[in-house]
Amino acid sequence: MTTNTQIPFLDLAAPHAQLESELSAVFRSALSSAVFIGGPAVEQFEREFAAFVGASHCIGVASGTDAVLFALLAAGVRRGDVVLTVPNTFIATTEAITQAGAHPEFIDIDPQTYCMDTAKLEQYLVEHCFRDEQTGKLLSRRLRRPVTAVVPVHLYGQMVEMDAILGLARRHGLLVIEDACQAHGAQYFSKTLNRWVSAGTLGDAAAFSFYPGKNLGACGEAGAVTTSSKTIAARVRMLRDHGQTKKYYHAIEGYNGRLDALQAGILAVKLRYLSEWNRLRNHAASTYNKVLGSAPGIALPHTRESARHVFHLYVIQVEDRDALQKHLAAAGIGSGIHYPIPLHLQDAYCSLGYGPGSFPVTEAAASRILSLPMFPQLSSAQIERVATEIRRFLSARTPDRPHRRRAAAASFPSA
Repeated sequence: MTTNTQIPFLDLAAPHAQLESELSAVFRSALSSAVFIGGPAVEQFEREFAAFVGASHCIGVASGTDAVLFALLAAGVRRGDVVLTVPNTFIATTEAITQAGAHPEFIDIDPQTYCMDTAKLEQYLVEHCFRDEQTGKLLSRRLRRPVTAVVPVHLYGQMVEMDAILGLARRHGLLVIEDACQAHGAQYFSKTLNRWVSAGTLGDAAAFSFYPGKNLGACGEAGAVTTSSKTIAARVRMLRDHGQTKKYYHAIEGYNGRLDALQAGILAVKLRYLSEWNRLRNHAASTYNKVLGSAPGIALPHTRESARHVFHLYVIQVEDRDALQKHLAAAGIGSGIHYPIPLHLQDAYCSLGYGPGSFPVTEAAASRILSLPMFPQLSSAQIERVATEIRRFLSARTPDRPHRRRAAAASFPSA
């Protein structure tokens, strides 16, 4: 729990204290039934999360990383393919791509939302790819390999401009695998469909992580794949369970990526509270916007009119970010950086051949972004104290004054 003097970046204790009796009942049920892998608890959560998202199928898996990997494989990504994603994301996105035997290529981000810049995706497909005259496949000019899929990352709780992504994918014959690991309950107004749609329902498949710090978090590792494709769903079920169609009958070589029944039961309990928790996150973000809106030298999060943000993270930009983070820490206030080193500059990916300057928007953001405390139980008084310390830090400096971005009020029809 938080105290009057310390404000953590994330408070995982408060919701578990609130739900202790319900969560304890899940544990007792697992002990009495002795069904620890799969079974009714997993099937119940899969049904309920599919209904929450609005997807035809949900398949529980062991982690968000497994979810991205299994979605890619089940959708048809093959060894040697090129898969497009962003350099401003957690490494699990690209780990899944390379573990599928594919090669990641990066698309720079939008400077306001930090999500994939759809104009730059189109530029890549037009200028950095060509059609093989013999096979008709779209090939990367740099790698001379087929480009088969794009993984847009719904980052920090806001969805990518999916109409543009899906239009480009149809035009160029690409699979779309949504990385929705930070977007539980996030929505997007699709002009193509003329309605609000949820993260996890627009691509060929989508991946969710239920890592404890997510908006919907397990008490350990867990993840899920959602899809409207019966074929993809069946293949993910095999991939997560050693390629089995039934016990000891293996149609393909798979993985050990099953969801624990205990975690599924915990997630089913928490899912009942997710909409309210997301509402509280939005209230906290609105409060931040009000108390920080007049502060000079700070860029606030931008919410597109076509998006319903769920604020997995509340990310600001400021000059001398590292000094501000130290100032907040000295005041007993936690914070985070998501992410300090873009993936194309990580040692793990030096073989990809990128260097400084390859993705300037991502690189510029990486030196300025700071994630402030954000969790459903965050109080207005705590937010005011965070803002006070930020203003105190900024007032002692004379930084540049970048345009302050405020959350835009949605002008689209209600769901």
